[in-house]
Amino acid sequence: MTTTLTRSLRTLVRTAPVAALALAAGCDLKVTNPGPVQADFLDNPAALTGVVNGAGRDLAEALNWVAYTGGAVTREILPSGSTAAFGISVRQQLGVLAADDGSDWWNQAQRARWTAENAVERVRRVLGTSANTSATLAQALVWVGFSNRHLGENFCDGIINGGPKQPYTVYLERAEAAFTEAITVAGAANNTALRDAATAGRATVRLLRNNLPGASADAAAVGNTFTYRLSYFVNTVDQYNRIYWASANQPYRAHTVWNTFYDAYRKNTRDPRVPYDSSLTIRFGDAAVTSLGGQVRWYFQTKYPARESPINLATGWEMRLIEAEALLAGGDVAGAMARLNGRRVALGLAPWSATNATEAWTALKRERGIELWLEGRRLGDFRRWAAQNRPGDQEDMTGRSLCFPIPLSESETNINLRTP
Repeated sequence: MTTTLTRSLRTLVRTAPVAALALAAGCDLKVTNPGPVQADFLDNPAALTGVVNGAGRDLAEALNWVAYTGGAVTREILPSGSTAAFGISVRQQLGVLAADDGSDWWNQAQRARWTAENAVERVRRVLGTSANTSATLAQALVWVGFSNRHLGENFCDGIINGGPKQPYTVYLERAEAAFTEAITVAGAANNTALRDAATAGRATVRLLRNNLPGASADAAAVGNTFTYRLSYFVNTVDQYNRIYWASANQPYRAHTVWNTFYDAYRKNTRDPRVPYDSSLTIRFGDAAVTSLGGQVRWYFQTKYPARESPINLATGWEMRLIEAEALLAGGDVAGAMARLNGRRVALGLAPWSATNATEAWTALKRERGIELWLEGRRLGDFRRWAAQNRPGDQEDMTGRSLCFPIPLSESETNINLRTP
């Protein structure tokens, strides 16, 4: 059976033979197109790195879509006059994520999960038992973990490969299992970077699953300076950092930091984690921003200053916030405040203060928003805090979506979702 390849795998099998032919033929650059390439041709040890890298590329594209639109819903950014290309629709401005918005968010995220899980299967099939000590397998498992976490944090329901609707937590279960195996394989391969990435990833998933002791134990194994990021590139628009490109001076100026919590907070503290530029006195006033009173100022974010700016998947400082949350949930307000203020002290910022649990939860929620600003993580935080009935102030999400729904394209084509 011929399996349809994802875009990243198609790129791999298209470009590799052309490059090899050009080298071998010297000045003769004529190429004969053999037609579609069967996926089985990738069952070759030399192709595995490209296959696994393709899974990471797909995750980067998926995060691009969700982090941008999700950031608008959670008020990390606001629209600044565009609802067309790279814009924020009027419904999304109001915090509504609807099934008929389109399927890009869903399709990109599901593709990232599928290509990563397929990469794991392929590496195992090609390498056999030696895969158990292979950094290539460890990397593929890390992509499986983060792609499933991405779905579990941001989507309302779980569907695996056209199957029936399940709770969204199915993605978190798959993510934790993948990270757990990645820790073992990376350890056997003596790859400390991938072991730490898998450990940090598992800590974030255990937090989402409300396994606070397990999350805290994993977090404690990861140092402050650890960072694991998704790369972006300047080759094509699909590979740009979408948040940067949508906010760049040309061509879109599609969103602003003006009038968000981060606007006033940055002015008061100069915290380098939420940077933006307000030097251009540009205002927008049209139908696209009527929900904001018809006039907005264009303050463009500079956390991502270029098309190729990477986005964090997990960091050591996030691990300290996981430890703080575990302590706070256990009633240790002083211990929690010490953990969550560690980053602020390191940056020379005034620490948060709290005299009771409610104030401590407010500080924690704010600090996570600052530390993980525009990283596609805020919807997952809001949903789990609401489910756990955690106290403390944050953005008012009343009437706003806390997850992306299954799109109509899936509902109308998945036989398991059809109403009898």
